Formats: sequence, C-alpha cells, structure tokens
Amino acid sequence: MDGLIAGGEQLIALLVLAMSLAACGGLLLLQLGLMRCLASAPVLSPDGSPSAGSASLTVVIPAYNEAVNIGPCLRHVLASEPPCRDWRVLVVDDASNDATAELATAVLRDHSTAGIRGEVVQAGPRPEGEHWVGKNWACTRAMEQVQSDWVLFVDADVRLKPDALRRALAQAIDEEADLFSLAPRLGCDCLAEWMVQPIMASLLGLGFPIEEANDPASPVSFAAGPFMLFRRTAYEAIGGHRALAAEVVEDLALARRIKSEGLCLRYVLGLDAVDLRMYPNLASLWEGWTKNWCLGLDRNVLKALAAAAVVVQMFSVPWILAGALPALFLLFPAQSIWWTSSVVLAFLAIAQQCLLRLYISKTFGIPTTLWWLMGVGGLLVGAIGPVSVWRTLTGRGWTWKGRQLRPS
Repeated sequence: MDGLIAGGEQLIALLVLAMSLAACGGLLLLQLGLMRCLASAPVLSPDGSPSAGSASLTVVIPAYNEAVNIGPCLRHVLASEPPCRDWRVLVVDDASNDATAELATAVLRDHSTAGIRGEVVQAGPRPEGEHWVGKNWACTRAMEQVQSDWVLFVDADVRLKPDALRRALAQAIDEEADLFSLAPRLGCDCLAEWMVQPIMASLLGLGFPIEEANDPASPVSFAAGPFMLFRRTAYEAIGGHRALAAEVVEDLALARRIKSEGLCLRYVLGLDAVDLRMYPNLASLWEGWTKNWCLGLDRNVLKALAAAAVVVQMFSVPWILAGALPALFLLFPAQSIWWTSSVVLAFLAIAQQCLLRLYISKTFGIPTTLWWLMGVGGLLVGAIGPVSVWRTLTGRGWTWKGRQLRPS
C-alpha cells in the first residue's frame, strides 16, 4: 500500500514538473516565433511621397453608439495633414440610440472653417429579410456616396496621428496596393485590457504572420479592421461589405477576398501612426473576444479550445504552481527534488512572461504595466475560448454592442 501511495505521489510530481516544463517551452517558442515573424515585418514609411497629391480620398467612420469615441476620433481625423488635394470625411450613424450623430455634427461644425468637407449621414434601417451584422450595413450605405479613388474605413475607437493619412495613402499608391491596412498600437485603459490585450497582441502577431499575409503566394490573409484603405475599384470588384453582409469578422473576410482575386494586399505595422483603444471595460472586452475567438480560428472547435488551453498552460499555470508548490513540499516531502525542479521552472516561466512583455512593449508600444497579471489574463482567455465556441455555434449571447449576430 505504501508503495502504491509513493508511486502516486511521484506521478503527481512528474505531472507538475511536465506542466512547468511545458509552460517554459511554450513561452520560449512564442517569443522566438514572434521575433522571427516581426523581424522582417514591413512598416509604414516615415514620410509619404508627393505621388498622392493627384488622388482623391474619402474617410468613412461607421459608428453605432459611439458617443464616447466619435468626438476624439473625428477631431484627430480632421486634424490630419492633407493626404491629397481632394479628400472628405463621412460619419455614418448606424441607428445609434445615443448622441453619436449630434456629437459628430457638432465637431464637423466646429471645424467647418478648416476647409475639409465632412458630413454625417444616416445608415437607415437594415433591409427586411436580409441579415446584416456589425458595421457592414453602415459601410455599404457610405459607399453609395463615394466616388473617390480611395476609401478608408476607420473605426471610432481609433486615434490617428496627424501624418497617418498622408503617409498611408502615399505608400499605398507607391506599392500599388488594392487594400492597405495598418496594424495599430493597442492602448490599454482598463484593468481587463492590461490583463488580456498584450496576450492577444502576441497571439495575433504569431498566428497571422505579416510577411506571409503580404506574400501573394501564401494563403495567409489578414487586415486590421480599424484601418483599411481600399482602392475603390478593387473594393467594388470584390463586392465590398455588401457581399459580406452576414460576416462577423469582416476585415479578415475582405482581406481573403482581395487575395483570392489576385489583388494586392499590403498589411504593415503602423504603430507610430494609429492608436486603438478597443474596450473600455471587462464587459465589452468579454463580448468582443467571445465574438471573434472561434471565428478567428476558422470556426474550428478543436483549434479554438486547444488555443485557449495553451494560453492557460503558458500564462496561468506557472503562477498557480508557484503558489501551490510550498504546500506540496509540506504534504509530500519525499518528492522534494521534483518540487524544487518544478519551482525553478515555474519561476523561469514567470521570468519569460516578463521578458515577453518587455519585447511586446518595445515592438507594439504596449507598456509593461501590470505585467504580473498575465496569469489572470491567461485564465480570462482560457474562459473566452469555450464561451466563444458555445456562442458561435448556438447563437446564444452572441452579440456585439448588444446586437444579435445570429439571425432570429
């Protein structure tokens, strides 16, 4: 009996050691993979050439209940250096029930003397018998008024630097892009964002390699929805948002259509030009990531669950083990050599998390603030995975800003 107990204790000790080792190995692979993917990633050129001068541009800002964001977003757009001689701004109010439209109108009125053409338009009701989700209807309605050479879709939670439009348009023209998308710098304002967003930034950077996204021969496609600059003729050729009315992750779908049609996709880092603050609180972060997680992994249930489990293993398990190992020393002193090895590996994994955050801070501009809460962030992501699978498959609770994503 004593031998059986001792064998059970040793099995537990080996399991704990394996979990610590797996966390270290996973974090090492994640960091090395990120460094490899981003080492050759294209970036937004520091200065735009004058070739954009003869082009025309329309900046479209779809907005639904964006009273908090629309003012700052619009003011940043209007403060931009002129990207070309002929450009204007369209704010599309998607049947908001807050003061989005009124605030946008007030900002445009305040900037009327700047000579920039701006207008707030109403998207109107969505067609009966058709299923539209997200911003697809608002963007489609905006395009009915767009005749410019280029059209830029910007989300209301984006803040542009003054030279962002000029640099992006010039580079898109120089590189003959049909879709030119900028990866923004993620900002973190609430506790939930500090815990989760750095993890998500690293996963996106590894899961959608920028170099492959830009390679016409690679099947990898990706674009950042907050900043998508289209050549209008290319946008119309792929059917635009109208062809993707029911597509929840429309930015990824648009990028895939551009590539599948043999058009030029350019996805580059714009960390010094575009700031993005996605979620003001835990509730909106939970709604947003449970909306996208499963879809971003191709609706593959096993991939979605496995990815969430791997995040827990890498980011949460080391902290859990570090806290639990002293008790294991007391309960099972005979396995102390295994517990000692596990302690070393657990703290090594925690140190790797700190190094990862330092790398993310240097690369993505996300400070190391509250880096030690990545363990809790891992648990949140671990819960997001299965909840996203459930919501995506059943439609229950699958919403964005309170709007149901699955047709009733």
